Amino acid sequence: MPASTGAAMTQDRPIALARLPSVDQVLRTPVAAAAIARFGRPATTEAVRRAVAAVRERARNGGAAAPLPDAPTIAAGAVQILDAEDTPSLRRVFNLTGTVLHTNLGRALLPEAAVAAAVDAMRSAVALEFDIGGAARGERDDHVRGLIRELTGAEDAAVVNNNAAAVLLVLNTFGAGKEAVVSRGELIEIGGAFRLPDIMARAGARLVEVGTTNRTHLRDYEQAIGPDTGLILKAHTSNYLIQGFTKAVPAPELAALARARGFPFIHDLGSGALVDFALYGLRSEPTVRAALAEGADLVTFSGDKLLGGPQAGIVAGTRELVARVAKNPIKRAVRLDKVRLAALEATLRLYRDPDRLPEALPTLRYFVRSQAEIAAAAGRLSGPLAAAVGMGFEVTVADCASQIGSGALPLDTLPSAGLAIRPASRKGGGSQLEALATSFRSLPVPVIGRVHDGALLLDLRCLDNEEGFSAQLGQLQPPASEEARDASA
Repeated sequence: MPASTGAAMTQDRPIALARLPSVDQVLRTPVAAAAIARFGRPATTEAVRRAVAAVRERARNGGAAAPLPDAPTIAAGAVQILDAEDTPSLRRVFNLTGTVLHTNLGRALLPEAAVAAAVDAMRSAVALEFDIGGAARGERDDHVRGLIRELTGAEDAAVVNNNAAAVLLVLNTFGAGKEAVVSRGELIEIGGAFRLPDIMARAGARLVEVGTTNRTHLRDYEQAIGPDTGLILKAHTSNYLIQGFTKAVPAPELAALARARGFPFIHDLGSGALVDFALYGLRSEPTVRAALAEGADLVTFSGDKLLGGPQAGIVAGTRELVARVAKNPIKRAVRLDKVRLAALEATLRLYRDPDRLPEALPTLRYFVRSQAEIAAAAGRLSGPLAAAVGMGFEVTVADCASQIGSGALPLDTLPSAGLAIRPASRKGGGSQLEALATSFRSLPVPVIGRVHDGALLLDLRCLDNEEGFSAQLGQLQPPASEEARDASA
């Protein structure tokens, strides 16, 4: 292009920009009117301003040759902005990672009974802290106290918003200004920067470590106990195992020692199983009832891990100690709201019928789902998936291993099956897989898998809605192969 021609176009651009539709003109279009009805005038006006500004910016930065859009086109751009901002941040996804209790994906799915109870609590006034029979003020923990006592054998129970809060509350109640004795091999750290020594410090307790990383003896506890000891804490190492030359003091011995010295023995189970998983063909995990039977004065555990309910922390144990926990001012700061309390009550009721628990509780249903059943689902979906990803990828049904997740049974895996997607060509395979994973996450209901052994693996253990998964595959935009990109270049 001659220099004079380019200069003329640059000089003509301000004239063209002056003809760009104004915000008011765009707002008068039918497209904008529909947007106003849907999103409101303030939000639509702001989106139109941004759309007009974007057009001006593109024109000033090298878009001289492109024609300026008309008012309806700008209105359509504003609607795209509004649609993007109207998409919820907390979105449902297909969890095909192979981790059942995936912390980053919300852990346990609530059973239908819990969902219904939560919806009722959201829609209506409820007797949260009201004694209907006595027409007097009630206590919100009463809604689940009886169920927890029945299912665990505890004398009493209190509930808070998660197990970290339960541990903090118990440590503060019995250890503030005192010493808390714990084995060095049980100084756990879990996700989200929850480290037991840090929680003890925030609770006002002074940590006293005993033993070594791999071996702790009863005499180590006995030698550490003094006039300032407030409690002995045993933390179940649910998210790791120490193997080999090891020694840990059994809970009954610690309970007897604490009882003889006059302070409580606290057992933090973390995941908190209410039933013996061996009943369903899984490896046994310590149950709350067993921990209390072994002499723990208080047991703390989660509601949204192995229990399969909403996020909650539960303190179960002796009536006297639970009463002290309930009177701690911190309890109010970490109490459960009505929605989660309703969901927790409904979940706990399901445990009254252990024989039908796998049918009613999604978490347990996923745990016991057979590899053959999952492989059959993979076979049904392999064809539609292969068509969606195109000729640049190969789709095969593959055996794989799922895990429970959220720190529970860390070395146990569940035989599973899924769909392995590999690039048809080795060239650029890694980048292609990452791009394909991004495409799956860009679907209306994002699909979350994992890249493993040169393939994007979609473990189908947690896939309940095959129809919904298949229905959106037509919107997948798989990346082009390296050869196709080279040819187009």
